[in-house]
Amino acid sequence: MNFIKKIGSLNLFILALCVLIIVVSEYLFLRGDQLHAIFVGLWAPTILAFVIFIKQILNGGK
Repeated sequence: MNFIKKIGSLNLFILALCVLIIVVSEYLFLRGDQLHAIFVGLWAPTILAFVIFIKQILNGGK
């Protein structure tokens, strides 16, 4: 429970969402749909980069 309080529930949700996206991408790749797998697999780093960008704006660019 201390771990969840330390990183925050919203951050934990976003992290779980990115892990789910990676799992779906791997499933698509192993099923033989490589182009869709690459497309879906690029969502996770994009979401993480967007969250980092928003946090930098809210922290005053630190």
